[in-house]
Amino acid sequence: MVATHPLALAPVSSPPATVDGFVREFLLNLNMERGVALSAATETDKYMALAATVRDYLVARWLEDQRRQREDQRKAVCYLSAEYLLGRQLDNNLLASGLTDIATEALAACGIDIDTMRAHEVEPGLGNGGLGRLAACFVDSLATLSVPSIGYGIRYEYGIFRQVFRGGEQIEKPDAWLALGSPWEFRHPEAAQTVSFAGHTETYDDGGVIRSRWVPAWSVRAVPYNYMVPGYQNGRVNTLRLWSAEATKAFDLRTFNSGDYVEAVRAQTFAENISKVLYPEDSTPQGKELRLQQQYFFVAASIADYMTKVLPEDFDLEDLPDRVIFQLNDTHPVIAVPEMMRVLVDERKLDWDAAWAITQKCFAYTCHTLLPEALEVWSVDLLGRLLPRHLEIIYRINDEFLLRVRERFGDDEQRLRDMSIVSEHRAVRMAYLATVAGAKVNGVAELHSQLLREKVLHQFDEMMPEKFTNVTNGVTPRRFVRLANPKLSELITAALGTGWLTDLERLRELESYAEDPDFRAAFADVKAANKRRLNDVLMKRDGFEIADDHLLDVMVKRLHEYKRQTLKLLHIVTLYERVVSGRVAVSDLQPRTFIFGAKAAPGYAMAKRVIHLINAVGAVVNNDPRLEGRLKVVFPPNYNVTLAERVIPAADLSEQISLAGKEASGTGNMKFALNGALTIGTDDGANVEIRELVGDDNFFLFGMSEPEVEELWAAGYRPGEFAQADDELRRALDLIGSGAFSEGDRSTFEPVVSNLLYDDRFMVLADYTSYIAAQERVDAAYADRDAWTRSAILNVARTGFFSSDRSIRDYIDRIWHTQPAR
Repeated sequence: MVATHPLALAPVSSPPATVDGFVREFLLNLNMERGVALSAATETDKYMALAATVRDYLVARWLEDQRRQREDQRKAVCYLSAEYLLGRQLDNNLLASGLTDIATEALAACGIDIDTMRAHEVEPGLGNGGLGRLAACFVDSLATLSVPSIGYGIRYEYGIFRQVFRGGEQIEKPDAWLALGSPWEFRHPEAAQTVSFAGHTETYDDGGVIRSRWVPAWSVRAVPYNYMVPGYQNGRVNTLRLWSAEATKAFDLRTFNSGDYVEAVRAQTFAENISKVLYPEDSTPQGKELRLQQQYFFVAASIADYMTKVLPEDFDLEDLPDRVIFQLNDTHPVIAVPEMMRVLVDERKLDWDAAWAITQKCFAYTCHTLLPEALEVWSVDLLGRLLPRHLEIIYRINDEFLLRVRERFGDDEQRLRDMSIVSEHRAVRMAYLATVAGAKVNGVAELHSQLLREKVLHQFDEMMPEKFTNVTNGVTPRRFVRLANPKLSELITAALGTGWLTDLERLRELESYAEDPDFRAAFADVKAANKRRLNDVLMKRDGFEIADDHLLDVMVKRLHEYKRQTLKLLHIVTLYERVVSGRVAVSDLQPRTFIFGAKAAPGYAMAKRVIHLINAVGAVVNNDPRLEGRLKVVFPPNYNVTLAERVIPAADLSEQISLAGKEASGTGNMKFALNGALTIGTDDGANVEIRELVGDDNFFLFGMSEPEVEELWAAGYRPGEFAQADDELRRALDLIGSGAFSEGDRSTFEPVVSNLLYDDRFMVLADYTSYIAAQERVDAAYADRDAWTRSAILNVARTGFFSSDRSIRDYIDRIWHTQPAR
C-alpha cells in the first residue's frame, strides 16, 4: 500500500481574500511564474501574473467541485460545441469570484492601473458569431445554476480571422490570439486521447459473435486544455475542456539526420492542421475534409474522455442515460452519434439494440437554423474515406429507421426518400441523423421551433412529435449587462437592490420607474456616458468619432444576405440621395451615426462585396459637406465580444431586419434590448418574443410576416417590379449603380445591384418601402427624447426573460432532467 502524506488528503485552500493577501499572491506569481521583479516587469508580465493570481483563487473550489461530482455521480451535461466565443476572461473571473474591488486596490498598491491590464488581454479566438456567444453564455449559466457540466470544444490555434480593410475591402489576417500564451488554461498531455482516421473495417469472430472493427490508417493525439468556468459568486466552478491536435509521432530523428528536415516534421504539421484554424475555408475538397476531421476529432476525444476518465471503471453502461446527456450544439458535433455507437458496440461489446437504446437517451440536438444550406451534409465518399466504420453505422441506423417509417406510413417511396438520413445524392444529412438519434430536438425561439416542426423537419415531427420542443435563447446578464454596462447596472441596483443578476425577471420592477422623471434623467445620463465611452474606444482603436447628439443606429452581426445588411445600406443611400438631389433640406435630417460590425466568410463573394459597398458609401457620406455632418457611417473592423461590450450599451436603435422566417433566434437583439436600445425589426426569430414582451409602442415593426413571405415567393417574386413601384428605391439603386460610391466605376458594385434586381433571395426590395416608413417613425419618436427614454427603460424592464439562466432552466425541465450539485 502506498503511503499518502496527510497534506495530500487535505482540501486545497484559497489565498486570503484581502488586499494584502492578493498583493502577496500577485508578487509571488510575478516572481516565481514570470521570473521577474515588479520593477523590471513588462505589461505582459504583470497581466500574466494578475491572471494567475485570480486563477489561484478559483482553483480550490474547482478541485473540490470535481471531487464532489466524482462522489455524487449526479447526472451531468456534456455540452458539445465547435465554438465558444468567451470574450476576455479577467473581468468575468474577477466578478464571479467577488474579487474586483480587492484586485483593483491591490494593483493600485503596486502602482498598476487595472484598466491597463484589462486592455492588455486578448480575447480567445474560439468562435465566430451567435453560436459561439450562446455557448459561452450557456456554460456561464450552467455554473451559476450549479449544474454539473463539462463544455467540450476545440482549442483553435488561430481564430476565424482578424479582419482588416484595404481600400474598403475585407482582408483576412491570422488571428494569433495565443501568441503570448493563455494564462487561463491548464494543459494535460497525460490525459491525451488518441483519435483515428481512414483505413478500413473488417469482421472477426469474437467467441461465436461476429463483430466489426475499424483498422485506422493514421491517428493524432488530442491533448486537453482545461479552462475554469466560475459561477457568479456561488463558489461553483465548472470545466471547459478544449482539445488541441498533436502528432502521435511528431519527430523522425533518422530522417532529420539524413538532411530531410521537412519530412522529419511532416507528421507533426499534418496533425496540428486539425486544430489550427476555426472553420477552415471549405470551398475546396481539402477544406471540406479538414472540417470533418475537426468535427470528429473533438467529439471522439470528448466521448473517450468522458467514458474513460470521468466514469468509474465499474460503471454499468445501461445506466449511462441517468449519468450524462450530450447536448449537440447545432450539426457540427452530430458525428458523435455514430462514434458513441462504435464505442458501445465495437469497444464495449454491447449488442446493437442495447447500444442504440442507450445512445438515443444520451443525446439531444439543438437546431440553430432554418436555411437548408446551413443544415450540414457530408458526402458518402468523404465519410467512407475518412470514417469508414462510422459510415457503416450510419447506414444501419438509417436502414432500421426507414423500416420504422415504412411500418408507420406504408410503402410511400417519396416519404422514404425525403426522410432518409442518406439522401439519393449520396450525402448524409446530419440534422436528420441528430433528429433520429436525439432524445429531444429543440429550436431556439418560439417561431423558429414552430417553423422547424412545420417546414424543416415536418415529416419527423409528424412521426415523432414528442421529440420536439422549444428553448428560447438567452444571454448572460453578468457579461452583457453588469460588465458591459456598469453605469446601468449601478442604476438598476440603486433602484432594485442586489440579486437581479441571478434573477433577471426582477427587472420588471423597473416598470414603475419609467414614469419617474428623475429616473428617466439618470437613465439618459447613463446612455450619454456610454456613448462618450464608445467614442473614446473608437477614436483610439480606429480614429472614428461619435457625435453626442446623433441617434446611434447599430447593426452588428455576421455578414450574410439573409440578415440583410443591404436593406440597412439602402436606407442610408436613400437619406443621402434625398439631400444631394435637393428634395429634402439637410436641416430636416435627424442626425444619425450608423455603426456596422460584421465579418464575411472568406469564400462568400457577395457578402464581401456588401462590406466593400458599406465602406464605400461611408467614405462618400462622411466626407460630403452638403450633409453638414448629420449622417455618419462607421464600420470598425474586426468586431468581437470586447468591442460589443462597448457598442451595445451605447446604442439607441437595434437593427434586427432579417427576412421573416430566416433567422432562428438571434441573441444580439436580446443584448440591445436589455441595455436600453429600441428595436426596429421584422417578426422573425426572437424578435417576435421581444415585441410581445416590450409592447408594440416600444418596438418598430416592419415588413412581411412569414406566411406573407411564403405567399409572395409561391406567387413568383419579381424584385424588379418593386424597384419600379417605389421611386425612392429606384433612385437609391440607380445611385449605387451609377458609380457614385466607386469614383465613377459603374462595374464595382454592379453585382450587388444586379443581385437585388434579378435574384434577391431574401426579398430586400419587397420590404424596402415598409422599412423606410418604419425608419421615419423612428425619427419622429426620437424627436421626443424623454418619451424615447421611457420606451428604452421599458425595454430593459420587460426583457429579463432573455437571461441564459432561464434558458438553462428550460433545458433542465424540458430536455436534460438534471439536478443542481450540492
